[in-house]
Amino acid sequence: MNPVTATTASPVVRADAASVPALAVADAEPTPLVDARAQLAEAIELLGYGEGLHRMLATPRREMAVAVPLRRDSGETEVYLGYRVQHNFSRGPAKGGLRYAPNVNLDEVRALAMWMTWKCALLDVPYGGAKGGIAIDPRDHSVGELERVTRRYTSEILPIIGPERDIPAPDIGTDERTMAWMMDTYSVNSGYTVPGIVTGKPIALGGSLGRASATSRGVTHIALAALRHAGIEPGRATAAVQGFGKVGADAARFLAEGGVRVTAISDQYGAVRNDAGLDIEALSDHVRDTGSVVGFAGGDALDRDAVLTQDVDLLVPAAVEGVLHGGNAADVLAKVVVEGANGPTTPAADAILRERGVLVVPDILANAGGVIVSYFEWVQANQAYWWRVDEVESRLEERMLNAWRHVLGYAEARDLSLRTAATALAVERVAEAHRLRGLYP
Repeated sequence: MNPVTATTASPVVRADAASVPALAVADAEPTPLVDARAQLAEAIELLGYGEGLHRMLATPRREMAVAVPLRRDSGETEVYLGYRVQHNFSRGPAKGGLRYAPNVNLDEVRALAMWMTWKCALLDVPYGGAKGGIAIDPRDHSVGELERVTRRYTSEILPIIGPERDIPAPDIGTDERTMAWMMDTYSVNSGYTVPGIVTGKPIALGGSLGRASATSRGVTHIALAALRHAGIEPGRATAAVQGFGKVGADAARFLAEGGVRVTAISDQYGAVRNDAGLDIEALSDHVRDTGSVVGFAGGDALDRDAVLTQDVDLLVPAAVEGVLHGGNAADVLAKVVVEGANGPTTPAADAILRERGVLVVPDILANAGGVIVSYFEWVQANQAYWWRVDEVESRLEERMLNAWRHVLGYAEARDLSLRTAATALAVERVAEAHRLRGLYP
């Protein structure tokens, strides 16, 4: 970690001409932001919208970059870069996760915020998209250090967050404990408890039953529907899951409960394979005890990246962006790809997979379960009335499957990929909100 000075990372809120993106993306190097803008450009062309609206939808409404100083347990001080990007709030307050990872940067956060806008619109959740992050490796820090970083970051972005402005949630490297610290910091500064400032909180602090596993349940609902659409009964299907973390672990468990034989799983350290089907509960115990899937006695060791090209019916990339790309898409043997992660498939890979007849269910549909139940949690917090877990899960399933049917029908009627259909539907809804609200002044 190379610390930066407070001068170079002073808080900046930007919405000026310098931050307006170039709309030409065809020759750009693949990055999450380039991919997100390429998807938007395709939807804009399909819908026949003009350049002015395109530029509005491609440009974040608000960005903040902050310096986050930390007093380490050793007494030394380090300074980390933190970001919060609010891409759009024409349909409601901004909503999006908070990520702690060493490679977090502003362009990545911009892309994730844009995808959140489309995700909320597609699932008809009354939010716009946002995302936040700190360029820090949480594995290298104590609990006390992570608490101090979280509270300082929260205090730095206080002017732009709130239950009616922008509601953070957990993402890679953060969890319900992080959300508890954020809620408390915001509440202390407000002078009263504000449970609606974040979602993904502990149940004891106003979190929703079913929130922790919501993204994974949503992925599973969509995966089972996609398999059936492809003519594959889940009880005869095989699957590989790339990533055994917050999304992948529960997705593997729910898929197995749904009758799918999960034969290969990876994490950042390695992978394991068992053609007869991995024991997901035993693997979870092993990961809890050792920190990795590596060395699991119930499967054979496998190269980490080979999990993406296993001979299975279903592939669930559930880790990070860009893992399916032009260099490996031709080797993917799965008939169905359901994106548990945000942005795991580049446009080059998308084109290759579609040409080969692989059904790809995009992230803004497949992994939307988390934002749906985050919305449920926000509603419950604002009403101070909490739902039973069966109510949460049945409403989640209904929303996910309704969106699946809507996207599938739109795609089939226009001969589009599911990603193009989903993005076009979402962009159309956001554009309609812009049209109805008008341009001020």
